Amino acid sequence: MSTAEPVPPAAPRGPEPKASVLAAFQLVEDARYFGSDRRSQRERARHAAERTVAYRKLARDLLAS
Repeated sequence: MSTAEPVPPAAPRGPEPKASVLAAFQLVEDARYFGSDRRSQRERARHAAERTVAYRKLARDLLAS
């Protein structure tokens, strides 16, 4: 084998995902991001603040243990 030849992959690659699978995944992610229910900006901000507080509490508890 010369250095100009490509190295064969170590493991065989699986089949490429089909476009319909990728599109379905994108729809799920969009729905998760945009939300199917129309919450007000105030509710979204409150939810984000509650989640932040919970994550910080978890991090503090993990560091303490």
